[in-house]
Amino acid sequence: MSVDQRFVLDASITLAWCFEDESSDLADLALDRLAQTSALVPAIWSVEIGNALLGAERRGRLSQAESNRFLWLIRVLPIEIDAVSAPRMLNGVVTLAREQGLSTYDAAYLELAMRNGLPLATLDIALQRAAERCGVHLIS
Repeated sequence: MSVDQRFVLDASITLAWCFEDESSDLADLALDRLAQTSALVPAIWSVEIGNALLGAERRGRLSQAESNRFLWLIRVLPIEIDAVSAPRMLNGVVTLAREQGLSTYDAAYLELAMRNGLPLATLDIALQRAAERCGVHLIS
């Protein structure tokens, strides 16, 4: 896998793979890139994905079997969880969130991209704008 092509993957892109009505060309592009490289995610990514799937189950949008299948599918993808994210949540991520008008969840993805010099894949417009202001390239 080429380190040069790695990217930071956010929950909005990941969840677009699960929900047909949220699919997008950008989400498809990110998934295609995973055939050649790996993605990096902050530690909160797992919790965000799990929470979204559980919420979809509770609303009847997904069955438990469909959630479990999606969890299995994303587990086999080359997605690396950044262990450094958690300690940074109390410092740099909160500051970045304040400066950019983001949630700490979104700022965690931005901080990870900034720290590693990697492009960011997100469907979140506010996060895209903050990334551009901070000089972070976007997958497009």
